Amino acid sequence: MRRSAQRLVVSSRMMEGGGFVVRRPFPTEQMAQFDPFLLLDEMGPVEWGPGEAVGAPDHPHRGFETVTYLLDGEMRHQDSHGHQGDLGPGDVQWMTAGSGVIHSEMPSQRLRQGGGRVHGFQLWINLPREHKMMDPRYQDVPADLSPVVFSEEGDVRVRIIAGRALGHEARLMTVIPITYLHISLQATARIVAEVPQEQSAFAYVFEGSAKVGLGGERVRDADEGQAILLGQEGDEVEMQAGHLGAEVLLIGGKSLGEPVARYGPFVMNTTDEIRQAMADYQSGQFGRIPPGVHEL
Repeated sequence: MRRSAQRLVVSSRMMEGGGFVVRRPFPTEQMAQFDPFLLLDEMGPVEWGPGEAVGAPDHPHRGFETVTYLLDGEMRHQDSHGHQGDLGPGDVQWMTAGSGVIHSEMPSQRLRQGGGRVHGFQLWINLPREHKMMDPRYQDVPADLSPVVFSEEGDVRVRIIAGRALGHEARLMTVIPITYLHISLQATARIVAEVPQEQSAFAYVFEGSAKVGLGGERVRDADEGQAILLGQEGDEVEMQAGHLGAEVLLIGGKSLGEPVARYGPFVMNTTDEIRQAMADYQSGQFGRIPPGVHEL
């Protein structure tokens, strides 16, 4: 059964981190969250000149996961538990903050010195109550380890970050069932993608345009910077690119159905848990990132 397109959400532009602009479909005044997802930011695309590139210096997280997927540029990640990693085009970093980390996401030294293009995404995924205080962990997935598959006609390309597509499956471990696909469609190309019935899902068009929900009860057109929330019924979604093609993120996850208490980088179930997270952070229990910067 094919899923229908339901609601159209238009992104807002805002400033984040050390001063970079993001395009954000949620959370905004239109939509606070999309259970189990808390945030989706499209970083750029932006062309930095020499000395201009900025990132997100040391900041805390507790109670959720961040997934960074880079299309262009170079970034360096470090945290207070000793994890560190370099991201380049096509790389993914899946960070489970769990009980708490201090995290830093900065452009590489080469990018800061010489400038260049940066384009990528960060997705925040809520953790269920029983996993909110799990030990923090990182999963770094280089581009060559994310399955990339093509349609028989060769007009559809899919990078599988999490979940399945066209008979192939990602290697990442996820706390809750997640689908995360980057779908590249040539002009007027179509795809029928898998989205398990249990997952709430949306499609975010970040380049070109697409019709979403074909074969369902409702079809919607989405242009660049717009998201389509999908109906719950069905285990597939069909979409077709416009005459200029389309670049789409198809993202789904099992809804938690739990209360959400949220204060900046802390996401728990109650306000008391938020107060405790703030107290733990202020008392130094999240640790700190060791001095000294490791560069690409």
